[in-house]
Amino acid sequence: MSATAQTREALALHDGTPVRSTFLPYGRQSIDEEDIQAVVDVLRSDWLTTGPKVGEFEEAFAARVSARHAVAFSSGTAALHGATFAAGIAAGDEVITTPLTFAASANCVLYQGGTPVFADVRRDTLNIDPDEVASRITPRTKALLPVDYAGHPADLLPLLETAEHNGLIVIEDACHALGAEYHERAVGSISHMTVFSFHPVKHLTTGEGGMVTTDNARFADTLRKFRNHGIGSDARERQRGNQWQYEMVLLGFNYRLTDVACALGLSQLKKLDANLSRRREIAARHHSALAGMPGIFAPHVQEKVNPAWHLYPVRLDMAALSVGRGEIFQALRVENIGVNVHYIPVHLHHYYRERFGYKGGEFPVAEMAYEQLISLPMFDGMMYRDAGDVFHAMDRVLTHYMR
Repeated sequence: MSATAQTREALALHDGTPVRSTFLPYGRQSIDEEDIQAVVDVLRSDWLTTGPKVGEFEEAFAARVSARHAVAFSSGTAALHGATFAAGIAAGDEVITTPLTFAASANCVLYQGGTPVFADVRRDTLNIDPDEVASRITPRTKALLPVDYAGHPADLLPLLETAEHNGLIVIEDACHALGAEYHERAVGSISHMTVFSFHPVKHLTTGEGGMVTTDNARFADTLRKFRNHGIGSDARERQRGNQWQYEMVLLGFNYRLTDVACALGLSQLKKLDANLSRRREIAARHHSALAGMPGIFAPHVQEKVNPAWHLYPVRLDMAALSVGRGEIFQALRVENIGVNVHYIPVHLHHYYRERFGYKGGEFPVAEMAYEQLISLPMFDGMMYRDAGDVFHAMDRVLTHYMR
């Protein structure tokens, strides 16, 4: 149905019948019997944590993204913290990142005593703008932390060139972008360190979990110590060597990922290609359905980029609508379409306003996008009829509120 061809349907918000009888979430994990059996096998083994499955998962993951090293962490946030530690971020250092992201992308800098410096985003991809980044470099800048928003890689080549010219480290937050490709290279093999998340709504889940990939052996060694209290060996290594001695060589954290989680990750990794293929099919259907729908703009994809489609964020054409994003969001939710919003710009959170004095208006592109953004359901378990329900609801709601 097109908005121009149909009469206005009664919204569920106004006592009409919802498009769906059950709620369709914006994201959801996919777990099968093979995954369950992999976890059961570990539960019946000698090692529940810091055992063989951790190394197996790291090795398989590194191979999948064409990196030399992969280091598993208990969450994507822990992995970001590990990466900022390995990069040597400390008090007085600045790290340039995007405001249009989850707070963890900036918080990890604060954990190390550094200062996150925000640079506005591009109008098309909503990824950090390399020109804005270049304008914010100071003698205190130590690293760049781009985010692959929604699974679309950031402009990595110009960012890496800027980093090389200024002696900086690039920590890529690819928590949305497992399986994405940039200029025919796998995300995870391009930046100095790349961080992934295994939260249930991501392409691969370990329940909670994360990973840092790198080609730098020194970074990898530091990351492994940092996630294990700063200790230079783990329990399995000591058992193999019939040793009890261990030495803490740096101040680390308990950010270890369990064997139970890694067994699930290994099983999920086998299905990653199928997951990506399905998400790309759904994205193509979303593109096609939205092409003729007034009141909405589909996400932009740059040349030489193959996104991973963690999210499918659309922007509302507020000039064509008689209400704001909040009303559209609520109307879609009552139709049982689990739309979401990604993200409240980090600098607008109460903590950042209070600590750094942000008032709003500092990053106009990110702030304007936030007022327009709605994430449509996107996960590999979606059926075509689910996608059809999404567009029926979008059409119904946008038609109702069209000027």
